[in-house]
Amino acid sequence: MDQRYGGEQVRTIGADHVALREQVLSELRRRIVDGDYAQGERLTENRLADDFGVSRNPVREALRVVESEGFVEILPRRGAVVATLDETAIRDLFAVRKQLETLAAGLAAERATEDDVARLRALLAEASKATEAQDLARVAELNSALHVAVIDISGNRWLASLSSAMYHHVHWVFRVGAAQRAPHSWEEHIRLVDAIAAGDAEAAVAAAEAHVEAAAAAALP
Repeated sequence: MDQRYGGEQVRTIGADHVALREQVLSELRRRIVDGDYAQGERLTENRLADDFGVSRNPVREALRVVESEGFVEILPRRGAVVATLDETAIRDLFAVRKQLETLAAGLAAERATEDDVARLRALLAEASKATEAQDLARVAELNSALHVAVIDISGNRWLASLSSAMYHHVHWVFRVGAAQRAPHSWEEHIRLVDAIAAGDAEAAVAAAEAHVEAAAAAALP
């Protein structure tokens, strides 16, 4: 929080602490999702503090958050380790994702404006370039961005709220197999966006369902 003393704006220590904690959390989550910290890798507070150039306090708080989100596990005598994407977790993720994304796709087809469709097509164009360049980190980011945009266009605030945490995990799963999935994924996205642009809710739901099922089949052993 900013306060003013004698006409001068001063940033309080508490606000600085929250900002630092959020920065550490965001970077820690990104490094896990992008594979910089591998599944099963041990993450000590000292090591992370050195990596981020901060004290241990914001690291400790960030670890608590990513543990609650399922990115990190706290194990006896080992401490924090990056969680492993096991089959059960992936199946659970895709079961929820299928319900949310098909609902969002149908609503988006009913409610999308020309500007909304232009936004989706711009993401498709950028993703095509990133796929050709084999920029897999960017492809994964754009994959999540497109799905978040469809949910935003749906206009359902509960969908947006429920999906916000889920998409960190969707990004994580996609990032692991991005090289194999990227070309197929964007073909499926084109069909989804075409259906939304046409205002065809039934086709949009079918495209979203097919896309999630294909992604699940690729992610599961």
